Amino acid sequence: MMTVSVEAFFHSPSSTLSYVVFDMAGGHCAVIDSALDFDLSSGVVSTEFADSIIGYIRSNQLTLDWIVETHAHADHLTAASYIKSKLGGKVGVGCHIVDVQAAFKPLLGMDDINFNDNSSFDHYFGDKEEFAIGQLTATVLETPGHTSDSVTYVINQNAFIGDTLFMPDFGSARCDFPGGSPKQLFESIQRIYSLADSTRLWVCHDYQPGGRELMYQTTVGESKSDNIHIRGETPEKEFVEFRIERDKQLNVPKLLYPSVQVNILAGKLPSEFIKIPISKAF
Repeated sequence: MMTVSVEAFFHSPSSTLSYVVFDMAGGHCAVIDSALDFDLSSGVVSTEFADSIIGYIRSNQLTLDWIVETHAHADHLTAASYIKSKLGGKVGVGCHIVDVQAAFKPLLGMDDINFNDNSSFDHYFGDKEEFAIGQLTATVLETPGHTSDSVTYVINQNAFIGDTLFMPDFGSARCDFPGGSPKQLFESIQRIYSLADSTRLWVCHDYQPGGRELMYQTTVGESKSDNIHIRGETPEKEFVEFRIERDKQLNVPKLLYPSVQVNILAGKLPSEFIKIPISKAF
């Protein structure tokens, strides 16, 4: 089995983990869940974090085959299109991104954009689809629940799980976005838990509860044993009820609308303005 090499990058403003996954022997790589720097108060978008990923790929003389998303993120802006402009590669996402686009298009007043021409992303992955990263083979598993378009990328004994699960001491993802479903999330987690216990799980966020040091990799076995929200034996009804009640207590992510607006277009920035819908309380 070909060895998988993984380099993690931590975007501290959004607590996001981005990964460069590569086949060292063949010199080919993929970027998973990249991020732009974005200051909400000023509207300034910058590329320092993305440039650190680009610098790593260049310094290791890697060829970028893919820039892929685990889902349309609600807490940071993807750097997929920016990285592609510098290094090439194809931008890929789960095929149910079309459902997310359909849900947010009217909410964000994006009537001038034609999502149906499939030009936002280079490739839309279906369930169990495989793609190559040099000599490595990646398999796509649909894992909806947090969002309808969420997918997991399995590469040998590694699973890049997006926001489906976090480190065991932080639990699982919220399900109250459009298209989210705690029942689907439970089913998706069971799908991840059906992988070998030794499979390494790479999370997309670490919020460092209690101020502990950064952690971003666990295993299926560890999560089944220790995850504070859902262990291997947790009943579906118990998890669904817990998730519904917990989600009622969560605030709207501060970058929800800027992030989704950019991310459903693969990181292509609007020409002038980010739109934020308002809701009158009077």
